[in-house]
Amino acid sequence: QAQIAESGGGLVQPGGSLRLSCAVASGLSLDYYGVAWFRQAPGKEREGISCISASDGSAYYADSVKGRITISRDNAKNTVYLQMNSLKSEDTAVYYCAAGRSPRSCTGSSAPNIRYLEVWGQGTLVTVSA
Repeated sequence: QAQIAESGGGLVQPGGSLRLSCAVASGLSLDYYGVAWFRQAPGKEREGISCISASDGSAYYADSVKGRITISRDNAKNTVYLQMNSLKSEDTAVYYCAAGRSPRSCTGSSAPNIRYLEVWGQGTLVTVSA
């Protein structure tokens, strides 16, 4: 009955690639819910790295990942993807997907707003190591 389920994490070498998936329950249509990706390493603050808006699919990327990560969505499958390339050891973290009904959850021009992201997945672990 999980409303959000992340998958695709695992062990990858530096410079490698992974594609994370965020499967969202059909009752939370991506036509109306913005979706964001966060990551958190032990002892570190949770960082909002990307989000995609419901209205027009515009995307936001944090400076730490810009140029290496692409967020996309398949509304028919109600799934959001995070393509990660040129991975670094610093990318090692648990990656979380979250959704929010409010258009303020993700504007595409600023960092995702935790205040309006009401539904969260349990996370998937990405480990970047040689």
